[in-house]
Amino acid sequence: TEILVEEVLKNLMGDERVLDMCTGSGCILIACDKADNASGFNIRSGTGVDISVKALEVAKENAKKHGVSKAEIAAIITHATMYVGWPKGWAVFRLAGEVWGEDTATADAKTAHENRMVFPIGAPNDAYAKYFIGQSYLAPVSTAQVPVFNVTFEPGCRNNWHIHHAKNGGGQMLICLAGRGWYQEWGKEAVALHPGSVVNIPAGVKHWHGAAKDSWFSHLAVEVPGEESSAEWLEPVEDSEYLNLK
Repeated sequence: TEILVEEVLKNLMGDERVLDMCTGSGCILIACDKADNASGFNIRSGTGVDISVKALEVAKENAKKHGVSKAEIAAIITHATMYVGWPKGWAVFRLAGEVWGEDTATADAKTAHENRMVFPIGAPNDAYAKYFIGQSYLAPVSTAQVPVFNVTFEPGCRNNWHIHHAKNGGGQMLICLAGRGWYQEWGKEAVALHPGSVVNIPAGVKHWHGAAKDSWFSHLAVEVPGEESSAEWLEPVEDSEYLNLK
């Protein structure tokens, strides 16, 4: 509230007045107006701040009580994130996971992992099984505009080295949701992945990604639009390399 009031006071002119102060969890919007002598009309403006975390928690709890499912809230947040950006979207995903998550004390490892996310694990990724070591799962999140899939790896599972090709644009973005994993580009050291990690993979880069040997791992795979896009699957990641990652 104090920051918002200070911001408005910095911009108030001598002939401008405060019309209204809207409140939620604290002051969230201040509306002002001033006379415009040239047009004869009053010019109105609003200065606001992002909604507070507490207000967001209350809104999500109310949505859950009114029957909004885990899958529905995941779809809603994913759609909104395309407009507000992934940093803000990720913060909301984490909060939604806490609200929609269930007690994991008695769950098996797979169910416990799924309960840490707002996205489902999905079905066994049988169509691409030949390109993976271990079991992976695939859940479509969005198939419109930009394709987004939740990919889940059991402990020790990883995909083969592969390359996303495109004449223009293309590539892939990984947004890590839960568990621990690895990403590696050819000729570089492997990078550890944790919830909130984001990996931008340009077209033409040879790489692999997957779970840590002792952890389930899930990430969103976002297909970057490109011209004449394709994927080239290559050799597996050898145990001698993978098992030495720490």
